[in-house]
Order: sequence, then structure tokens, then C-alpha cells
Amino acid sequence: MREHTITALWEEIPDDADDLVLVRGGFRVYLCLCGTQLRDRTAAELHAMETGQCTTCLGSKTEDIVPGYSQGCTSCAGSGRRRTQLQWQLAHAEAETAIGVEAVRAVIAPLAGPFRLSEVADAVRDALGLPVGRLPVGPRVRDILRGLEASGELVMVSAPDELLRGTSVVLYRDPSWEHVPR
Repeated sequence: MREHTITALWEEIPDDADDLVLVRGGFRVYLCLCGTQLRDRTAAELHAMETGQCTTCLGSKTEDIVPGYSQGCTSCAGSGRRRTQLQWQLAHAEAETAIGVEAVRAVIAPLAGPFRLSEVADAVRDALGLPVGRLPVGPRVRDILRGLEASGELVMVSAPDELLRGTSVVLYRDPSWEHVPR
């Protein structure tokens, strides 16, 4: 049986490049261990799908976020496999259905000071009676909190944990928010 893990080689990205370039066009060439050279990200994802590999990490088990920084693939839970990726996508869709904005608002309404993402996610899980590990509660709660921040209800009060590419690409591990005073 042939191995199918696709490696992406970064091209040089200028310092003045915007975030869209980093996300969409920062690679020059993709190579698969089976010997196939793939011309772009679309071809690499298609090859990964055809060979049962995760289309996010391309079977490598890690996501290359920016040159010099990678993390375990969140799409396939670090397995590199397409089946696991599909299971996680279904779990994310189920979390979107089970965890609504009003449930998160109900949890954060009585909080007076700053609150952390992990605290809110645990409280939402408890309030809805969701078992640990069944659904991606943290990512769903994070998305809702970011939406509330964008609408002006909350303000993020955390400093980034890491600056991955200056101040344009930053990493927050467990950010804190607080209510905007009315």
C-alpha cells in the first residue's frame, strides 16, 4: 500500500502581505509521498480526499498556520484521516444546532467581571447537559462570543498569547471577555 501524506512547501511571503494571502495563497508546491506533484491547494485537497486523507492537513496530522508555526489538525483531531474529519464536521454542525446564542447569553449574563472562554464553555456544557468530548463545545462557544464581540455586546480583554506574524496574525489560547458597560 502506498503512503499518501501531502507536504506543502511555503513560498516567500512579503511582510506587507495581508491575511488573505496567508490563508489562500501562501504555498508554492504540494508533494505527496506517493510521488504525485500537485499544482495548487485544490489539487492537493482532491488528492487527499481520493486517498482517504484529511483535506485540511492533507494527511500530515498538523495544520501549517503560517511559516514556522503549526498545530495539531483540529479538523481530523490529529488523525490525518478523512473519516475522522467527516465525523468532526458532523459534530461541529450538531454543536451549532445544540448551542445557540441565547444559551451562551444566559450563562454570561450574571458574570460581572472578565470571563474566560474555557469557563463559559464548561458552564454551557453543564447547563445543556452535554457529555464531555461528545461535541466541540469550546469552538462553538468561542464563535458565539466573537459574534457578540463583533455586535458590540462584549469586549475582549486578553492580550495575545503569541504573535505569529507581528500583530496581523496572533494566537489566543484561552481569551477573556467582559460585558460592554451600558
